[in-house]
Amino acid sequence: MKKIYLVAAALLSMTAATFAQTQKGYYIIGGQLSNMNLDLQKNGTAFSLNVTPRVAWFIQDNFAVGGEVLIGLNTLKGSTQFNYGIGPIARYYVAEKGMQLMKKTNFFVDANIGVYGQNSKSDGNSSVSTNGLGVGIGPGLAYFINQNISIEGLLKFRHTSNFGNSINVNKNSSAINLAIGFQIHLPGSKLKQMRNEVKQ
Repeated sequence: MKKIYLVAAALLSMTAATFAQTQKGYYIIGGQLSNMNLDLQKNGTAFSLNVTPRVAWFIQDNFAVGGEVLIGLNTLKGSTQFNYGIGPIARYYVAEKGMQLMKKTNFFVDANIGVYGQNSKSDGNSSVSTNGLGVGIGPGLAYFINQNISIEGLLKFRHTSNFGNSINVNKNSSAINLAIGFQIHLPGSKLKQMRNEVKQ
């Protein structure tokens, strides 16, 4: 009977250690890649990529808040478009065991709101810019490579209501994006230690 208790305690501690990264006081530092495309066309190469660095802090177990910055580029022969944005984010990790596919995976829900925009320029020197209020929400799955690093996939519905300066830009736009992310989970004490080492 004592051996059974020891095994149960060991399994419980392993499970707790696996998701200690989502406890209160931990930080997430990382980013996502989305809208990835490289199209080799007869009239030129089309390329697009969005990079979204982000940082968040767990204000309670499994729930983190923070901010993100969007930097994007779309190019096609004769035109270039820059995407940009900034705003707060929130993420909730679903801790129930029934929602875990494997021991090192965890489902989460990610949401954002902020100011997002586009700046387009063509060879004819015509320029169009627009800004808008953007919101997004969607489910994701994180796989923890080790105690501090996870890779993730995120399927997010995004909607933007534009209030830009161009009548040619749609006032509202919606899209579903698939993003690939890389996150580092660190306790606040570890970040403080790293900051002190840099100062020395």
